[in-house]
Order: sequence, then structure tokens, then C-alpha cells
Amino acid sequence: MSAKKITLIIILLLLADQIVKILVKTNMALDESITIFPNWFFIRFIENPGAAFGAQLGGQYGKLILSLFRICAVAVLCWYMHHLLKKQAPTGVIVGFGLILAGALGNIMDSAFYGLIFSESTPYSVATLFPEGGGYGTFLHGKVVDMLYFPLFSGTYPSWFPGIGGRSFTFFSPIFNMADSYITIGVLYMLIFQRKYFK
Repeated sequence: MSAKKITLIIILLLLADQIVKILVKTNMALDESITIFPNWFFIRFIENPGAAFGAQLGGQYGKLILSLFRICAVAVLCWYMHHLLKKQAPTGVIVGFGLILAGALGNIMDSAFYGLIFSESTPYSVATLFPEGGGYGTFLHGKVVDMLYFPLFSGTYPSWFPGIGGRSFTFFSPIFNMADSYITIGVLYMLIFQRKYFK
């Protein structure tokens, strides 16, 4: 695969991720939910201020360190992609890494710029793009927009279950975005179909 083709794929994936995020952020209040398919697919708008699954790493400084780490990781990934293209690696390997790179770039864009270009999202108001008074945060301190929610199975623990009897639960409850799915698909694809390349 040529550098031009994989670059175009990455740009298209990144555009799709950002368009969906901007549409959600400018049309939905925080924690608002839209049912796509009852009981198993919802668009539910939340914001992630930290790492995966909302984990936070030491407040503002932790957020800055995390953002810088992501940028360094993307730089290494770009260098490795260049190396793979020069070695004429199999198309599947290049596409897999392209998916991972597109996902990483999508979430970095949120962290880097969303605090600068959006007003704060709240449960009572929808964010504004390019507000007059400036954004809700500074460079590299933006929140990642998540919206894809697939509560595949819900139920209630039996009353006799120690400590949590009677409580409700949901199987697969994370809320994520398209960039997250690119990374997951890319990694799984490499593990399943491209193992021969990585001796």
C-alpha cells in the first residue's frame, strides 16, 4: 500500500470521528441520550477528562502529562508507519497501524483543542463552537467526547448474592467514541490476522 492511500484512509477516519463528536457536542446536553435501537444501542453524550474509562491522573498536571505522552506515542507510531512503508510491509499490517494512528489522533485532537474552541457542556445546556468568551479550558486540557453506548445485557444480581444482592448491572457498560473503536479494531485485527509478520 502506498503512503498516499494510507494517509487518505487516516484522514477520512479522522474526519468521521471529529464530525460525529462535533455534532454530538453542539446538539446534545451532557448525559443526554438518544435511542438508536431499544435496549442495546444508544447515543449517550459524556465527556472523559482523563485516560481510558474516565480514569484521572493527578488533576491538571496529570492531564498535561497524559496529553504529552499521547503526542509522543503518536510521533513514534508515525515513525514506525514510515518504516513499514519503506519495508513494503503487507497491506494488512499498514492498515492495522493506520487504524490505531487515526484513533490516537482523534482523541488527541479532543484533548488539545476542544477546551479552546468549545464552551462548557452541562446537563442543562448545549456547548457552543467558538464562544465569544473563549473555551472552557486551555491547550492540552480539553475533554474527550464519548457517545457510543451498547448495554448488551442488563439484569439484577440475586438477593442472596453477597454484598451486591438486588443491585442492577449492565454487561459491557463503557461509553466510547469512534476513535476508541478504531484503536480496538486495529489492535484486534493485528493480533488475529497479522501475527505472522511479527516474528
